[in-house]
Amino acid sequence: MDIGMNTVKLLGAAQLLVFAASLISERLLASGVRTGSISDILVNISKNLTRMRISTLVALINCLAIILLGSMFYIVFMDEYKIIALVALGCFLAEGITLAVSKIGAYSLIPLGQEFVNAGAPESSYYQTLGNFLYYGVDRRGYDIHMLFFCFGAILWYYLLYISNVIPRALSLWGLVAVCLLTIPILLELFDRDLFPAAGILALPYLPFELVLGIWLIVKGFN
Repeated sequence: MDIGMNTVKLLGAAQLLVFAASLISERLLASGVRTGSISDILVNISKNLTRMRISTLVALINCLAIILLGSMFYIVFMDEYKIIALVALGCFLAEGITLAVSKIGAYSLIPLGQEFVNAGAPESSYYQTLGNFLYYGVDRRGYDIHMLFFCFGAILWYYLLYISNVIPRALSLWGLVAVCLLTIPILLELFDRDLFPAAGILALPYLPFELVLGIWLIVKGFN
């Protein structure tokens, strides 16, 4: 496989950007929203407007990074595995678009939280109904769907890394097995969010993989 070193380094950089942006945006969102009832969430958002705005901005940067990552993978594999690479690219495009759409929910919670507090945080009002829809129905459900598209695409990309032997097979096998395990809690969460904490341990093997893969591609490149 005749792929230039600059292309491989850009692939690794895109991988690291997705890893960092995903982690930062979700941590900022979690610290801005915190926990509790939807009323508590709206109050917390009104107190953490900057975090919410930065979280949304970083998430949108992540959407572009996801599309860049998928495009770089496609450039690497399109000559030898065009059909699989095209399907995987489609999954990553759907992932980026779904994540971008889901952020409409998160960003809309900012003025809603402010209005809710200004109105005196009334109980059993339309604020809670709309807030519940925007947070759980749009943002969190959209995030789950975007993760499902990611899992489908990543399985195909890591499979191609494995059969092409462009990186050590132990590394590509780690990614392939880990993303398959990650798919299980994602599917469970789509059916019942309460199942995720128990199944979330299956996501642990994947957490460091993107970081390791990105660094490997930048430092070592392809075999």
